Amino acid sequence: MMKAVLCLLFCAAAVMAADKTVYDFTLNSIDGQPAPLAAYRGKVVLLVNVASRCGFTPQYTALESTYEKYKDRGLVIVGIPANNFGAQEPGTNQEIKTFCSSKYHVTFPMMAKVSVKGQDITALYQFLTDKAMNPQTGGEIQWNFTKFLIGPDGHVITRFEPEVTPDSPQVTSAIEKTLASLKS
Repeated sequence: MMKAVLCLLFCAAAVMAADKTVYDFTLNSIDGQPAPLAAYRGKVVLLVNVASRCGFTPQYTALESTYEKYKDRGLVIVGIPANNFGAQEPGTNQEIKTFCSSKYHVTFPMMAKVSVKGQDITALYQFLTDKAMNPQTGGEIQWNFTKFLIGPDGHVITRFEPEVTPDSPQVTSAIEKTLASLKS
């Protein structure tokens, strides 16, 4: 009897975990306000862990141009600052916001700084990197500017490592294909 109850509880937990999407998470905006990712339901989302003092930081230019190109078709880019790699994002949220807006003219949503790996990893990145929940795209974040493409249903479609720029053919093709699904 006890085994049956435990199995039932485990199976229910597994089903609930399988139904989890990025829309189940709330971060804080760069201004400190709660920012539920469910606000992007029905859109195509590119989540990117960013840093201001990284060799990949110039990708902000491509992120902004990609956002400008596709935002009216349903793309949202979400920048998520993290200081996990070489202390390349040491500033406060206000300093990060000022840097992004003055140097790169960022207009896409920016979140407050979080941890994307390690003991203090934020719940969103626990989910994104969990190989059981996301077998195709899970795995520890290796560096800044890792990108996750999220479909309108909140499920992870694909992951791009930092070397793959936001305006590369791989990323733009995946974005366009996913945006086309919005019309279906």
